[in-house]
Amino acid sequence: MHPFHPPRTPFLTRILTVLLLGGLLPSLAAQDVRPEFSPPEPADTVKRDTARKADRATGLPLKAERFIPIKTSEGTWMSLDLSADGQTLVFDLLGDLYSLPITGGKATRLTSGLAFDSQPRFSPDGKHIVFLSDRSGSENVWVLETGKTLVDTTTANERNGLRQISKDAQVGFASPEWTPDGQYILVSKSSGLGVNHLHMYHLEGGSGVDLFAKEKTRNAMGAAFGPDRRYVYLATQVGRWGYNLEKFKFQIATYDRETGETFPITGEVGGAVRPAVSPDGKWLVYASRYDGQTGFRLRNLQSSADQWLTYPIQRDDQESRFTMDLLPGYTFTPDSKALIASVDGKIHRIDIPTGTKTPIPFEVETTVALGPHSYFETPVEDGPVKVRQIRYATYSPDHSKLAFVALDNLYVKEMKTGKIRELAPSSAGQFAPAWSPDGNHLAYVTWSEQEGGHVHKVAVAGGKDTRLSRVSAFYNTPVWTPDGKEVVVAKGPWQQQSELSYFNFI
Repeated sequence: MHPFHPPRTPFLTRILTVLLLGGLLPSLAAQDVRPEFSPPEPADTVKRDTARKADRATGLPLKAERFIPIKTSEGTWMSLDLSADGQTLVFDLLGDLYSLPITGGKATRLTSGLAFDSQPRFSPDGKHIVFLSDRSGSENVWVLETGKTLVDTTTANERNGLRQISKDAQVGFASPEWTPDGQYILVSKSSGLGVNHLHMYHLEGGSGVDLFAKEKTRNAMGAAFGPDRRYVYLATQVGRWGYNLEKFKFQIATYDRETGETFPITGEVGGAVRPAVSPDGKWLVYASRYDGQTGFRLRNLQSSADQWLTYPIQRDDQESRFTMDLLPGYTFTPDSKALIASVDGKIHRIDIPTGTKTPIPFEVETTVALGPHSYFETPVEDGPVKVRQIRYATYSPDHSKLAFVALDNLYVKEMKTGKIRELAPSSAGQFAPAWSPDGNHLAYVTWSEQEGGHVHKVAVAGGKDTRLSRVSAFYNTPVWTPDGKEVVVAKGPWQQQSELSYFNFI
């Protein structure tokens, strides 16, 4: 273990070892490979789709009107893959695909135009690249012949070596991957808000088949194969996405293509995403979080030994919609001795199992096409600003006045005359006004990024306000006691459980 590696608790590893030895999980070691397995072709992936046109792509409605030259040697969230001969990389950058010699250098642009192309993967025979593109008007799965270059085209033109595989509308896809025989493509496809099922499409077309149709809320992301084509490695969780997560539910599992069963193989506290299996079947790499950062973990599939490979890398996307998977795609070298991945904006070769990183330099110099500039004329009327929204509107006990907040300032309106007065102007935001029982005072709370919040009271007739609280905190919903001698208010640190506080000011 490297000296910078965070500590590990061996408990989960021991559990996994017992399960493997007990035969509760499928054996995933290299000696258990069963290359003779050949799953039957699903009936509804045959090429039919006769009701649709062979080419629905008529081009994106936007036309390129702006062109920005770029020259860069780094990129964000780049998915990449390596050809079977280990000589050529393909990666995505700013919605276009590029190829690069494994030794590095100047990248060759493969696609261009306004279409957003991403997440490329080489076919096992190296003759095609599968990728995702919205060039048909909605994101779908596409295949491009290697050696072909698409210059500013959005149509499915098989003469240019481009073929549309899926023909869906208003759905999202992520992480296409070839089956080892090169005849099918597995891809995560959105099925309702925040749920992605694993679908399989035949290379010749068809509507595809949902491999998790019976499990409506199971997410399946980042399909990957090892030498045994029977098992699909993936990141999976039951349930929809969420923000500000305290627990990370995604874990690596294997899907048995023969039985349809799913077997979990990790139990990381920081979650486990984006599996990659070495060609020799010995190593599994996946990403997990520790102490707020994401790193690559390495598991020996023969011994079940698990360790950090390199930490940290870029942050994963477990706390968002993971529309481009939970982490960019990466791959092993054909000899299983290294991982090729984008880390810190660069492409690196990461040695197995030492974790030593060696950069693979690249340079992209091109022009990026953009659509028309979004410009709208918005007339601004002379005179006072018209407030479009008021908050916390509340009547005085006798309904003669209305207190409210507009533009984070506290106001009182005389209902009979319509006159509006600002009370106690402040640089801090004023919120949640509450009337005293006699209607002579208002209690309210303030908040500013620099000083936090406090509780105040002010006479409705006017005058300087009085701060009631001594400690800066997050306050909300003040309420007067019936005798008007105290204010009860919710108090607490930001985003934590509140407690009740009392202020006696008489």
